[in-house]
Amino acid sequence: MAMPLPVLAREDVVVTRAGTAGQAVVELARQTGTSIVIADPAVARRTIPAMRGRMEVAEALGRLARAAGARVVAVGPSAWRLEAAPAPAMAARPIRETARATPPRPPIETHGQPIFVQATKRDLRVEDVPGQLAILDGKALESGGVGGTEKITRQLATVSSTHLGSGRNKLFIRGIADSSFTGPTQATVGQYIGDMRLTYNAPDPDLRLSDLARVEVLEGPQGTLYGAGSLGGIIRLVPNAPVMGETGGSVILGGSITQHGTPGADASATVNLPVAGENVALRATFDSATFGGYIDKPLLGRTNVNRSDMLGGKLALRAQIAPDWTVDLLALAQSTEADDSQYADRNGKPLESSARVPEGSKADYALGQFVLSGRIGAVNVRSTTGLVAQDLHEHYDASGPDGGTPAEPRLFSQDNDTRMIVHETRLWQSERRGFGWLLGASYTHNRTTLNRAFSSPLLDMRKAATGVRNTIDEFTLYGEASLHLTGPLTGTGGGRFTRSRLGGDGEDIAPATATFLSASGVTARRSMNRFLPSFALNARFSPEDSLYLRYQEGFRPGGFAIEGNAVRRFQSDRTGTFEIGARHGRAGSSPFDLALSLSYTRWQDIQADFIDGSGLPSTANIGDGRVWSASLSGGVLLAPGLRVELGATWNESKVDEPSAALVQYVLAPVGLAAATLSRADVLRYVSARGMQVPNIARFAGHSAMAWTHEIGPEWTASANAWANYIGRSRLGIGPELGAPQGNYFDSGFDVRLGTAGYGVTLSVTNLADVRGNRFSLGTPFSTGREQVTPLRPRTLRLGLDARF
Repeated sequence: MAMPLPVLAREDVVVTRAGTAGQAVVELARQTGTSIVIADPAVARRTIPAMRGRMEVAEALGRLARAAGARVVAVGPSAWRLEAAPAPAMAARPIRETARATPPRPPIETHGQPIFVQATKRDLRVEDVPGQLAILDGKALESGGVGGTEKITRQLATVSSTHLGSGRNKLFIRGIADSSFTGPTQATVGQYIGDMRLTYNAPDPDLRLSDLARVEVLEGPQGTLYGAGSLGGIIRLVPNAPVMGETGGSVILGGSITQHGTPGADASATVNLPVAGENVALRATFDSATFGGYIDKPLLGRTNVNRSDMLGGKLALRAQIAPDWTVDLLALAQSTEADDSQYADRNGKPLESSARVPEGSKADYALGQFVLSGRIGAVNVRSTTGLVAQDLHEHYDASGPDGGTPAEPRLFSQDNDTRMIVHETRLWQSERRGFGWLLGASYTHNRTTLNRAFSSPLLDMRKAATGVRNTIDEFTLYGEASLHLTGPLTGTGGGRFTRSRLGGDGEDIAPATATFLSASGVTARRSMNRFLPSFALNARFSPEDSLYLRYQEGFRPGGFAIEGNAVRRFQSDRTGTFEIGARHGRAGSSPFDLALSLSYTRWQDIQADFIDGSGLPSTANIGDGRVWSASLSGGVLLAPGLRVELGATWNESKVDEPSAALVQYVLAPVGLAAATLSRADVLRYVSARGMQVPNIARFAGHSAMAWTHEIGPEWTASANAWANYIGRSRLGIGPELGAPQGNYFDSGFDVRLGTAGYGVTLSVTNLADVRGNRFSLGTPFSTGREQVTPLRPRTLRLGLDARF
């Protein structure tokens, strides 16, 4: 093996601890200012002894490689790759070991190789990230059966959802919530699979969390790295990549019984296959599930109406086109169909709805992605291009009273169709001699069309309502760099420049309304520029302890919304967040870990939804506000195989500078005019009627326990249990959306008995059979009745899993 002479001639003080080769490589690269990667995950997991002394890089690399059973390959000046040594005894192992993978359970007492957070786009180690983050193990997410986003909200107190229904929800992180509805506003949480954005201004697609390496949740804002739509943070799904030269797979089957409802079933299967030798591999996953209904509609003479069905899958292909270059192709699709809604009447029987028409929904999602990854010397390169198609069709009961007697049953239908094209290319260099950097450019085109209509099922009549089409093109340049300042202190700074071109048009507008719009001067096309700065300080006092301080900004572009029969423009909004936090240990692996943070966010020109005069949701800028947020999480290993985790979050939010639109909206129903009141009286009146940012509980808590026990040479018993409290919140801004929600407990457990190759699982959700109220909205046309969304009643599931 040949190495550059200048590097060979230099001696460095090398101190690496006993552990895995992956850990030693990171320490050695940091100490010598070089770039070292391990191409084979099996090599990275091998245990090696400690190394200490003053030596040349060549000698240190040679010692490390021999201890790990690897060889060193020079890939550039001061850059090397460790590969598995071609020893026959080691070459025969991978297929069998991969096929008999560890059963799905959370990691306990694992001190494996360093975890690199890919959501940072620079592959930083967890300990070096100046911000609050959470990493959820992919196998642990499959425990008790493959699920969707609810498995994330169940484990993290800082992540919440509107619970309108699968494929229709909005997600929030750290108290940054805008509204209850999915309209033209961009989401406050960025969702990604790999490097590609899942949505722009569409709801959470609720993808199945099957065959994932992990889920990374990075609290926001994350404007520098992710741009628009990351005010609250990002959720990043990291799928398992196809493995070269290996054949294997897994199957998960389950059947469930819901108390007060009907049975359900689920299935998930994954297969990994080599294609065309050792340089191409294929990985495919299939998911299917049926969720039994539990809501009755006595006026329709139907019971358990809200059954839903999900069908989806993904196909991934990886090809190694050169020693340091790979191409990845990913195709993903999922369809979720609900026969009816899942809400009930607040003052009626707990699981009954007085709706007079079926209110089903259908959410279809498809994604295609192309990724080119490689290295040019010591510089990493990744380019991602993709397409997204997302269609959501919803039906709501729009029947209302008519002269004291029930009116004709009426159905409101809404179609939200989204098409998106995204591209990003970035270059980055891992830390060398205390300096690391990232440069990137991206382009996003998104078009959303919202169409609405009223119909009468009895009269077979349909009338179109005003709709809207929003388009946006975003061109972005961004960069970030970190520099070791002194002692334990590292500084990070960055910025993102975005130019957005926005456009909007009305759909199904009546001729008279179209004339009014033309006269009112509503602009159909406009452009805007934004620069988002960020800075952070991270102090690592030891491998286990760190303290950080950061400031970052985020924004969302404006758009066009519907109000009555008109199309109206709303402006962009912007956040700036200061955060201070500290960490001890690593969650899930250290004997004791603790993380805490405190943040203050100033939110300008908040985009939010309200109910307009026709009973439909619309969007406006409601003013300026502030959000205080504090979170605390930790875990402790009580005994070998037994770990307990606790977490809590507190949020305090308020719109302290209401806009004229919000004042008018609040005062109009009671016949007051802002001109007749003092500013203090206006603020008091408006504050009493809904100035709290919606959907975010002031307090939420999470507790969990994980236990595992070896009961034989191959057999293992494992269990997980959780209990969460979701505090009280309100539905939305203003008096019309002032209904309370939350203030309930959720709990459950799962137990698995089996080997690494197969096992049986028993799980129970909503252990106490709590009704609760997750969301105070079922239909915006709620005249004459108030609504709640109860938890799914106690559900028992029996599952089987096998790996081959």
